[in-house]
Amino acid sequence: MAFMDKVKELGRKIVESGTIVEEIKKKAQALNKRIVLCEGEDKRVVEAASICTQEKLAHIVLLGNREEIAKNNPNVDLSYIEIIDPATSPKLEQYAALLYELRKAKGMTEEQAKEQAKDPTFFGALMLKNGDVDGLVSGACHSTANTLRPGLQIIKTAEGVKSVSSFNLMVAPVTGNEYVPDGKLVFADCGLNPTYTAEDLADMAIATAKSAREIAGLDPKVAMLSFSTKGSAKHDNVTLVQEAVRIAKEKAPDLKIDGELQFDAAIVPSVGEFKAPGSEVAGHANVFIFPDLQAANIGYKIAERLGGFQAIGPICQGFAKPLNDLSRGCKASDIVCAVAITALQTR
Repeated sequence: MAFMDKVKELGRKIVESGTIVEEIKKKAQALNKRIVLCEGEDKRVVEAASICTQEKLAHIVLLGNREEIAKNNPNVDLSYIEIIDPATSPKLEQYAALLYELRKAKGMTEEQAKEQAKDPTFFGALMLKNGDVDGLVSGACHSTANTLRPGLQIIKTAEGVKSVSSFNLMVAPVTGNEYVPDGKLVFADCGLNPTYTAEDLADMAIATAKSAREIAGLDPKVAMLSFSTKGSAKHDNVTLVQEAVRIAKEKAPDLKIDGELQFDAAIVPSVGEFKAPGSEVAGHANVFIFPDLQAANIGYKIAERLGGFQAIGPICQGFAKPLNDLSRGCKASDIVCAVAITALQTR
């Protein structure tokens, strides 16, 4: 099939199936999960809560004072949204006791736990820890640290995972791309950790493959990226990626993963066959693990600005339960998308 025919075919498929985001929303609707939004003081969050409720993407629990929320959002129908004020919740004492048990070894007192549990993000994390909600979304008007700190202290990392990471779902423009037959790729880690050890990179590769399968519906083929392909260069940075590949294969022997690979060797079939003959990943990768945050952040923004890709994320992974951080510049539609993705992460 000629290139332009492939482009037209991809465009037809996207039109027929709806956007990637709409596909994610449909999957979320079928799950009917409880997701807590911690920032009822933010109008974008309240609008998103209303949209999610109307579209039945999830059962939303909005944290904040109902009277204040109603006063600040007179045009939003709150009648079907569950709103909980952490300061007056009947579960505050229970959550404070849970927080104390989790943090007493770090020196937290019972009084400190009672005060900390009133904080909406901590309260939301305690709801998640206690099984009262299935996922958490925050960060619209708070820093990443304010969202991730409760996650790390209360939810903690999943079994066998040492560090939390993030990924971006990269959606190809409708005009298509011959190297992106599914119309989507996954990049990691574009927004969280500046540096990684080999074991961290391996854990991130395994987690990102799982995310690619569950969120994007991909059959993950994971490329561990470098400026070298299969030993073409010698450097400690190359050795780091090679060691990460070894560890990942040991931990997840069924995972389709290869590296170290340069980007062109990972995505262009002819280059992949030339530089890494016999690889089931080289030339066909759809999940890209960058060696550090600097490279990943630059890479996804190049794809977004020059390639016309839509970047969804960063989306957190590696927590024991789904917890996601928003950009403070987010729109209500971004929050809605984050809620849907968080619902899918519960599976």
